[in-house]
Amino acid sequence: MKLTIEDLGAKGDGIAMTEGGPAYFPFTLPGEVVELAADAPAGPRPAFDLVTPSPERVAPACPHFGDCGGCDLQHAGEAPYRAFKRRLVVDAMERAGVAADVGDLVPCAPRSRRRVTLTAQRAGNRVLLGYNAARSNRIVPIETCPIALPAIEAALPFLRRLATLLTDRRRPLRLLVTATASGLDVAASDAGRLSEQARRQAITLALEAQVARLSLDAEILVKARPPVVEFGGIPVELPPGAFLQAVATTEAAMAELVSRHLAGAKRIADFFSGCGTFSLRLARQAVVHAVESEAPALAAQAAAHRATSGLKPLSTEPRDLFRRPVPAKELKAFDAVVFDPPRAGAEALARELAASPVGRVAAVSCNPATLARDVKILVDGGYRIASLTPLDQFLWSHHVEAVALLERA
Repeated sequence: MKLTIEDLGAKGDGIAMTEGGPAYFPFTLPGEVVELAADAPAGPRPAFDLVTPSPERVAPACPHFGDCGGCDLQHAGEAPYRAFKRRLVVDAMERAGVAADVGDLVPCAPRSRRRVTLTAQRAGNRVLLGYNAARSNRIVPIETCPIALPAIEAALPFLRRLATLLTDRRRPLRLLVTATASGLDVAASDAGRLSEQARRQAITLALEAQVARLSLDAEILVKARPPVVEFGGIPVELPPGAFLQAVATTEAAMAELVSRHLAGAKRIADFFSGCGTFSLRLARQAVVHAVESEAPALAAQAAAHRATSGLKPLSTEPRDLFRRPVPAKELKAFDAVVFDPPRAGAEALARELAASPVGRVAAVSCNPATLARDVKILVDGGYRIASLTPLDQFLWSHHVEAVALLERA
Protein backbone atom coordinates (compact mmCIF):
# COMPACT_ATOMS: atom_id res chain seq x y z
CA MET A 1 0.00 0.00 0.00
CA LYS A 2 1.26 3.45 -0.96
CA LEU A 3 0.50 6.51 1.15
CA THR A 4 1.19 10.21 0.78
CA ILE A 5 2.61 12.17 3.68
CA GLU A 6 0.17 15.00 4.33
CA ASP A 7 1.73 16.86 7.23
CA LEU A 8 4.32 16.80 10.01
CA GLY A 9 3.30 15.94 13.56
CA ALA A 10 4.45 17.77 16.67
CA LYS A 11 7.46 15.48 17.05
CA GLY A 12 8.54 15.90 13.43
CA ASP A 13 7.16 12.61 12.05
CA GLY A 14 5.33 12.61 8.73
CA ILE A 15 1.60 11.87 8.96
CA ALA A 16 -0.43 9.86 6.45
CA MET A 17 -4.06 8.86 6.80
CA THR A 18 -5.05 5.21 6.69
CA GLU A 19 -8.34 3.41 7.16
CA GLY A 20 -7.35 2.88 10.77
CA GLY A 21 -6.51 6.54 11.35
CA PRO A 22 -3.27 8.54 11.18
CA ALA A 23 0.02 6.68 10.75
CA TYR A 24 3.39 8.24 11.58
CA PHE A 25 6.51 7.90 9.44
CA PRO A 26 9.78 9.23 10.87
CA PHE A 27 12.18 11.18 8.66
CA THR A 28 9.61 11.94 5.97
CA LEU A 29 8.27 15.22 4.57
CA PRO A 30 4.89 16.44 3.29
CA GLY A 31 4.23 15.35 -0.29
CA GLU A 32 6.46 12.29 -0.10
CA VAL A 33 5.05 8.89 -1.03
CA VAL A 34 5.81 5.89 1.16
CA GLU A 35 5.00 2.24 0.67
CA LEU A 36 4.19 0.00 3.57
CA ALA A 37 6.37 -3.07 3.84
CA ALA A 38 4.49 -6.21 2.83
CA ASP A 39 4.83 -7.73 6.28
CA ALA A 40 4.37 -4.44 8.18
CA PRO A 41 2.25 -5.01 11.29
CA ALA A 42 -0.72 -2.73 11.78
CA GLY A 43 -0.12 0.18 14.09
CA PRO A 44 0.64 3.89 14.25
CA ARG A 45 4.32 3.46 13.20
CA PRO A 46 4.47 0.81 10.46
CA ALA A 47 7.62 -0.21 8.58
CA PHE A 48 7.88 1.49 5.21
CA ASP A 49 9.98 2.35 2.17
CA LEU A 50 10.33 5.86 0.74
CA VAL A 51 9.06 5.76 -2.85
CA THR A 52 8.92 9.40 -3.93
CA PRO A 53 11.14 11.89 -2.07
CA SER A 54 10.28 15.55 -1.71
CA PRO A 55 12.32 18.19 -3.57
CA GLU A 56 12.70 19.78 -0.11
CA ARG A 57 14.65 16.76 1.16
CA VAL A 58 18.37 17.34 1.85
CA ALA A 59 21.27 15.12 2.82
CA PRO A 60 21.62 14.80 6.62
CA ALA A 61 24.61 16.56 8.17
CA CYS A 62 25.43 13.71 10.57
CA PRO A 63 26.28 10.03 9.90
CA HIS A 64 24.39 9.09 13.09
CA PHE A 65 21.13 10.66 11.93
CA GLY A 66 18.26 8.20 11.90
CA ASP A 67 19.72 6.11 14.70
CA CYS A 68 20.64 8.75 17.27
CA GLY A 69 17.50 10.21 18.81
CA GLY A 70 18.87 13.72 19.25
CA CYS A 71 17.78 15.05 15.84
CA ASP A 72 14.47 14.59 14.02
CA LEU A 73 14.73 16.88 11.00
CA GLN A 74 18.17 16.86 9.41
CA HIS A 75 16.51 15.63 6.20
CA ALA A 76 14.35 18.78 5.91
CA GLY A 77 15.38 21.74 3.79
CA GLU A 78 15.56 25.20 5.30
CA ALA A 79 12.09 26.41 4.28
CA PRO A 80 10.03 23.44 5.59
CA TYR A 81 12.22 23.22 8.68
CA ARG A 82 11.66 26.86 9.66
CA ALA A 83 7.96 26.63 8.83
CA PHE A 84 7.61 23.53 11.05
CA LYS A 85 9.27 25.20 14.03
CA ARG A 86 7.15 28.34 13.70
CA ARG A 87 3.99 26.28 13.34
CA LEU A 88 4.67 24.51 16.65
CA VAL A 89 4.07 27.86 18.34
CA VAL A 90 1.14 28.79 16.06
CA ASP A 91 -0.65 25.51 16.71
CA ALA A 92 -0.09 25.67 20.47
CA MET A 93 -1.63 29.15 20.61
CA GLU A 94 -4.58 28.12 18.48
CA ARG A 95 -5.28 25.10 20.69
CA ALA A 96 -5.25 27.36 23.75
CA GLY A 97 -7.62 29.82 22.10
CA VAL A 98 -5.04 32.62 21.86
CA ALA A 99 -5.07 34.92 18.84
CA ALA A 100 -1.46 35.83 18.15
CA ASP A 101 0.64 37.02 15.23
CA VAL A 102 3.64 34.68 15.45
CA GLY A 103 6.88 36.04 14.00
CA ASP A 104 9.39 34.25 11.84
CA LEU A 105 11.78 31.77 13.44
CA VAL A 106 15.06 33.21 14.69
CA PRO A 107 17.54 30.55 13.50
CA CYS A 108 20.68 29.14 15.07
CA ALA A 109 23.70 27.79 13.26
CA PRO A 110 25.15 24.27 13.23
CA ARG A 111 28.02 23.67 15.64
CA SER A 112 26.76 26.37 18.00
CA ARG A 113 25.37 24.36 20.91
CA ARG A 114 27.52 24.99 23.98
CA ARG A 115 25.91 22.39 26.24
CA VAL A 116 25.11 18.70 25.67
CA THR A 117 24.16 15.81 27.93
CA LEU A 118 25.82 12.53 27.01
CA THR A 119 24.92 9.11 28.41
CA ALA A 120 27.38 6.28 29.02
CA GLN A 121 26.54 2.65 29.71
CA ARG A 122 28.50 -0.56 30.03
CA ALA A 123 27.92 -3.18 27.35
CA GLY A 124 30.03 -6.21 28.12
CA ASN A 125 33.62 -5.06 28.30
CA ARG A 126 32.92 -1.78 26.53
CA VAL A 127 31.46 1.53 27.62
CA LEU A 128 29.18 3.18 25.07
CA LEU A 129 29.04 6.99 25.09
CA GLY A 130 26.51 8.93 23.09
CA TYR A 131 22.83 9.84 22.92
CA ASN A 132 19.75 7.70 23.33
CA ALA A 133 18.08 6.27 20.27
CA ALA A 134 14.61 7.68 19.61
CA ARG A 135 12.01 6.39 22.08
CA SER A 136 14.58 4.03 23.57
CA ASN A 137 17.08 3.59 26.37
CA ARG A 138 19.58 2.17 23.87
CA ILE A 139 22.77 4.24 23.63
CA VAL A 140 23.94 5.25 20.16
CA PRO A 141 27.74 5.75 20.35
CA ILE A 142 28.74 8.95 18.56
CA GLU A 143 31.94 9.92 16.81
CA THR A 144 30.75 13.36 15.71
CA CYS A 145 27.99 15.83 16.58
CA PRO A 146 27.30 18.67 14.12
CA ILE A 147 25.05 20.57 16.53
CA ALA A 148 27.75 20.91 19.21
CA LEU A 149 30.54 23.43 19.40
CA PRO A 150 33.82 22.06 18.00
CA ALA A 151 35.39 22.16 21.47
CA ILE A 152 32.82 19.65 22.72
CA GLU A 153 33.18 17.38 19.70
CA ALA A 154 36.97 17.44 20.02
CA ALA A 155 36.65 16.30 23.63
CA LEU A 156 34.77 13.08 22.79
CA PRO A 157 37.87 10.83 23.13
CA PHE A 158 38.59 12.26 26.60
CA LEU A 159 34.93 11.93 27.59
CA ARG A 160 34.94 8.26 26.57
CA ARG A 161 37.98 7.60 28.75
CA LEU A 162 36.36 9.45 31.62
CA ALA A 163 33.10 7.52 31.18
CA THR A 164 34.97 4.22 31.18
CA LEU A 165 36.43 5.17 34.53
CA LEU A 166 33.19 6.43 36.12
CA THR A 167 30.47 4.13 34.78
CA ASP A 168 29.37 1.16 36.87
CA ARG A 169 27.31 -1.82 35.71
CA ARG A 170 24.08 -0.89 37.44
CA ARG A 171 23.00 2.34 35.80
CA PRO A 172 23.88 4.78 33.02
CA LEU A 173 26.24 7.67 33.66
CA ARG A 174 25.28 11.21 32.66
CA LEU A 175 27.86 13.73 31.51
CA LEU A 176 26.68 17.33 31.25
CA VAL A 177 29.32 19.05 29.15
CA THR A 178 29.38 22.85 28.88
CA ALA A 179 31.76 24.93 26.80
CA THR A 180 32.69 28.05 28.77
CA ALA A 181 35.07 30.93 28.17
CA SER A 182 37.67 29.19 30.33
CA GLY A 183 37.31 25.64 28.99
CA LEU A 184 34.94 22.72 29.31
CA ASP A 185 32.92 22.22 32.47
CA VAL A 186 32.08 18.52 32.91
CA ALA A 187 29.44 17.55 35.48
CA ALA A 188 29.04 13.78 35.95
CA SER A 189 26.07 12.23 37.71
CA ASP A 190 24.94 8.69 38.59
CA ALA A 191 28.48 7.36 38.69
CA GLY A 192 29.44 4.24 40.54
CA ARG A 193 31.19 4.45 43.88
CA LEU A 194 34.73 5.60 43.15
CA SER A 195 37.82 4.21 44.77
CA GLU A 196 40.48 6.70 45.73
CA GLN A 197 42.59 5.46 42.83
CA ALA A 198 39.75 5.99 40.34
CA ARG A 199 39.16 9.46 41.74
CA ARG A 200 42.83 10.38 41.23
CA GLN A 201 42.74 8.94 37.71
CA ALA A 202 39.65 11.02 36.85
CA ILE A 203 41.37 14.17 38.11
CA THR A 204 44.50 13.37 36.10
CA LEU A 205 42.43 12.81 32.96
CA ALA A 206 40.64 16.13 33.43
CA LEU A 207 43.88 18.03 33.94
CA GLU A 208 45.49 16.40 30.91
CA ALA A 209 42.47 17.38 28.81
CA GLN A 210 42.71 20.95 30.15
CA VAL A 211 39.14 20.84 31.44
CA ALA A 212 38.18 23.89 33.48
CA ARG A 213 36.28 21.85 36.08
CA LEU A 214 35.19 18.29 36.74
CA SER A 215 32.43 17.59 39.24
CA LEU A 216 30.67 14.43 40.35
CA ASP A 217 27.13 14.73 41.71
CA ALA A 218 27.81 18.40 42.59
CA GLU A 219 31.13 17.55 44.34
CA ILE A 220 33.97 19.36 42.63
CA LEU A 221 36.77 16.87 41.95
CA VAL A 222 39.08 19.41 40.35
CA LYS A 223 38.82 23.05 39.27
CA ALA A 224 41.76 24.17 37.18
CA ARG A 225 39.99 27.43 36.30
CA PRO A 226 36.57 28.87 37.16
CA PRO A 227 34.11 27.92 34.36
CA VAL A 228 32.85 31.32 33.27
CA VAL A 229 30.10 32.37 30.86
CA GLU A 230 29.09 35.94 30.07
CA PHE A 231 25.54 37.30 30.21
CA GLY A 232 25.64 40.50 28.18
CA GLY A 233 29.32 40.99 28.95
CA ILE A 234 28.95 40.21 32.66
CA PRO A 235 31.09 37.17 33.66
CA VAL A 236 29.41 34.54 35.83
CA GLU A 237 30.99 31.42 37.33
CA LEU A 238 28.52 28.58 36.79
CA PRO A 239 27.72 26.29 39.73
CA PRO A 240 28.12 22.58 38.87
CA GLY A 241 25.16 21.39 36.80
CA ALA A 242 23.49 24.80 36.74
CA PHE A 243 20.96 25.64 34.01
CA LEU A 244 22.28 27.46 30.96
CA GLN A 245 20.62 28.29 27.65
CA ALA A 246 21.94 25.86 25.06
CA VAL A 247 23.06 28.35 22.38
CA ALA A 248 24.70 31.67 23.22
CA THR A 249 23.40 33.51 20.13
CA THR A 250 19.84 32.42 20.83
CA GLU A 251 20.18 33.51 24.44
CA ALA A 252 21.40 36.91 23.26
CA ALA A 253 18.44 37.22 20.87
CA MET A 254 15.99 36.37 23.66
CA ALA A 255 17.66 38.84 26.01
CA GLU A 256 17.46 41.58 23.38
CA LEU A 257 13.71 41.00 22.97
CA VAL A 258 13.17 41.04 26.73
CA SER A 259 15.39 44.06 27.44
CA ARG A 260 13.82 46.13 24.69
CA HIS A 261 10.29 45.29 25.86
CA LEU A 262 11.04 46.17 29.49
CA ALA A 263 13.01 49.34 28.69
CA GLY A 264 12.00 52.21 30.94
CA ALA A 265 10.81 50.02 33.80
CA LYS A 266 12.22 51.08 37.14
CA ARG A 267 11.70 47.83 39.12
CA ILE A 268 11.77 44.46 37.38
CA ALA A 269 11.20 40.97 38.82
CA ASP A 270 12.94 38.02 37.15
CA PHE A 271 11.22 34.76 38.08
CA PHE A 272 12.99 31.42 37.53
CA SER A 273 16.08 33.59 37.10
CA GLY A 274 18.72 30.85 37.07
CA CYS A 275 22.25 32.25 37.23
CA GLY A 276 21.19 35.63 35.88
CA THR A 277 20.58 35.18 32.14
CA PHE A 278 18.13 38.09 32.13
CA SER A 279 18.49 39.63 35.61
CA LEU A 280 22.12 40.68 35.19
CA ARG A 281 21.49 42.21 31.79
CA LEU A 282 18.39 44.00 33.10
CA ALA A 283 20.37 45.38 36.04
CA ARG A 284 22.06 47.70 33.56
CA GLN A 285 18.74 49.52 33.15
CA ALA A 286 16.63 48.90 36.29
CA VAL A 287 16.53 47.69 39.87
CA VAL A 288 16.03 43.91 39.65
CA HIS A 289 14.69 41.30 42.06
CA ALA A 290 15.71 37.75 41.02
CA VAL A 291 13.74 34.75 42.29
CA GLU A 292 14.96 31.17 41.87
CA SER A 293 14.69 27.89 43.80
CA GLU A 294 18.37 26.94 43.39
CA ALA A 295 20.52 28.73 45.98
CA PRO A 296 23.84 28.17 44.12
CA ALA A 297 22.41 29.88 41.04
CA LEU A 298 21.34 32.89 43.08
CA ALA A 299 24.75 33.03 44.75
CA ALA A 300 26.45 32.96 41.33
CA GLN A 301 24.50 35.91 39.97
CA ALA A 302 24.87 37.87 43.22
CA ALA A 303 28.65 37.38 43.08
CA ALA A 304 28.73 38.47 39.43
CA HIS A 305 26.69 41.56 40.30
CA ARG A 306 29.05 42.53 43.12
CA ALA A 307 32.06 42.16 40.82
CA THR A 308 30.61 44.31 38.02
CA SER A 309 30.56 48.09 38.27
CA GLY A 310 27.84 50.30 36.87
CA LEU A 311 24.88 48.00 37.61
CA LYS A 312 21.72 49.03 39.42
CA PRO A 313 20.79 47.15 42.63
CA LEU A 314 20.03 43.43 42.38
CA SER A 315 18.31 41.50 45.16
CA THR A 316 17.82 37.74 45.22
CA GLU A 317 15.22 35.48 46.81
CA PRO A 318 15.31 31.67 47.10
CA ARG A 319 11.74 30.51 46.45
CA ASP A 320 9.96 27.51 44.94
CA LEU A 321 7.64 29.32 42.53
CA PHE A 322 5.62 26.18 41.84
CA ARG A 323 4.70 25.74 45.50
CA ARG A 324 4.79 29.41 46.47
CA PRO A 325 4.01 31.74 43.57
CA VAL A 326 4.45 35.40 44.43
CA PRO A 327 0.95 36.76 45.23
CA ALA A 328 -0.57 39.59 43.24
CA LYS A 329 -0.40 42.00 46.17
CA GLU A 330 3.40 41.58 46.32
CA LEU A 331 3.74 41.92 42.56
CA LYS A 332 2.51 45.52 42.90
CA ALA A 333 6.10 46.41 43.82
CA PHE A 334 7.19 45.82 40.19
CA ASP A 335 6.27 47.55 36.98
CA ALA A 336 7.64 44.76 34.79
CA VAL A 337 8.24 41.00 35.05
CA VAL A 338 10.15 38.37 33.09
CA PHE A 339 9.76 34.65 33.69
CA ASP A 340 11.56 31.69 32.14
CA PRO A 341 10.29 28.50 33.79
CA PRO A 342 11.09 24.83 33.14
CA ARG A 343 8.94 22.92 30.65
CA ALA A 344 6.06 22.70 33.16
CA GLY A 345 5.49 26.43 32.70
CA ALA A 346 4.41 29.06 35.21
CA GLU A 347 0.66 28.57 35.56
CA ALA A 348 0.37 29.58 39.23
CA LEU A 349 2.55 32.66 38.72
CA ALA A 350 0.61 33.63 35.58
CA ARG A 351 -2.63 33.60 37.58
CA GLU A 352 -1.12 35.95 40.14
CA LEU A 353 0.20 38.22 37.40
CA ALA A 354 -3.23 38.27 35.76
CA ALA A 355 -4.64 39.64 39.05
CA SER A 356 -1.82 42.17 39.48
CA PRO A 357 -1.26 45.69 38.09
CA VAL A 358 2.13 44.81 36.54
CA GLY A 359 2.30 46.73 33.27
CA ARG A 360 4.62 44.60 31.14
CA VAL A 361 5.48 40.90 31.08
CA ALA A 362 8.06 38.93 29.09
CA ALA A 363 7.31 35.20 29.04
CA VAL A 364 10.12 32.90 27.87
CA SER A 365 9.55 29.19 27.31
CA CYS A 366 10.95 26.03 25.73
CA ASN A 367 7.48 24.43 25.68
CA PRO A 368 4.88 25.99 23.34
CA ALA A 369 2.01 24.14 25.02
CA THR A 370 2.62 25.46 28.53
CA LEU A 371 3.55 28.89 27.16
CA ALA A 372 0.22 29.04 25.35
CA ARG A 373 -1.62 28.07 28.53
CA ASP A 374 0.17 30.76 30.55
CA VAL A 375 -0.31 33.42 27.86
CA LYS A 376 -4.02 32.58 27.73
CA ILE A 377 -4.24 33.23 31.48
CA LEU A 378 -2.52 36.58 31.05
CA VAL A 379 -4.67 37.60 28.09
CA ASP A 380 -7.82 36.67 29.98
CA GLY A 381 -6.47 38.82 32.84
CA GLY A 382 -6.27 41.93 30.69
CA TYR A 383 -2.93 41.71 28.86
CA ARG A 384 -2.46 41.95 25.14
CA ILE A 385 0.30 40.29 23.13
CA ALA A 386 2.77 42.83 21.74
CA SER A 387 4.84 40.18 19.94
CA LEU A 388 5.47 36.44 19.90
CA THR A 389 8.79 35.19 18.54
CA PRO A 390 9.91 31.56 18.03
CA LEU A 391 13.65 30.95 18.34
CA ASP A 392 15.73 27.92 17.48
CA GLN A 393 18.33 26.60 19.87
CA PHE A 394 17.55 22.90 19.63
CA LEU A 395 18.76 22.51 16.07
CA TRP A 396 17.13 19.80 13.91
CA SER A 397 14.93 18.66 16.81
CA HIS A 398 11.19 19.07 17.33
CA HIS A 399 11.78 21.50 20.21
CA VAL A 400 11.50 25.27 19.90
CA GLU A 401 11.98 28.26 22.19
CA ALA A 402 9.61 31.23 22.23
CA VAL A 403 9.37 34.69 23.75
CA ALA A 404 5.95 36.28 24.30
CA LEU A 405 5.92 39.97 25.14
CA LEU A 406 2.74 41.27 26.79
CA GLU A 407 1.45 44.58 28.14
CA ARG A 408 -1.63 45.75 29.95
CA ALA A 409 -4.34 46.58 27.42
